[in-house]
Amino acid sequence: MKCDICGKFDATIHLTEVVNEQVTKLHICEVCAKQKSDEMQSHFGLADLLAGLVEGAESLDGGAGVPGLVGRKCARCGSTYGDFQASGRIGCGKCYETFAKSLSGLLRKIHGSDRHVGKMPFTKEISVEQRETLKRLKDELKQLVMSEEFEKAALVRDRIRELEGADTVTKDQEI
Repeated sequence: MKCDICGKFDATIHLTEVVNEQVTKLHICEVCAKQKSDEMQSHFGLADLLAGLVEGAESLDGGAGVPGLVGRKCARCGSTYGDFQASGRIGCGKCYETFAKSLSGLLRKIHGSDRHVGKMPFTKEISVEQRETLKRLKDELKQLVMSEEFEKAALVRDRIRELEGADTVTKDQEI
């Protein structure tokens, strides 16, 4: 498929936009993509995009457009809110605390939340009590193996498997 813009080169980038259930597709080559990228950056820089997303921050003046940010600097790295607006990058982890009120709206718009909750694989949830019981049983299992009480160890191993709902032996359960 040839580039929709120049028609000379093979399209290597395929963009699809859906607006009001209307699908628009654009197939472009790397040369045109680079040219368009440069044009877009000169017209719409990342800092402008981020500044537009932040509620109440219409200016790139070091936070003067945001109440409470005038002259505020991060205690750890010395970055200002204006530095963030200009570069689109936070200086350090402490900046999140320093500029929390202003970053909160931006993070919610970009990520859907202003709190990082992490990702974990889906597993069967166990209570704190069950977790403590499993830890105690695993410690007991190690002691029984070290003292060569293998029959008791096998019973404890089976109890651990039962609590974990596992059919197979994991590495730390092996006797």
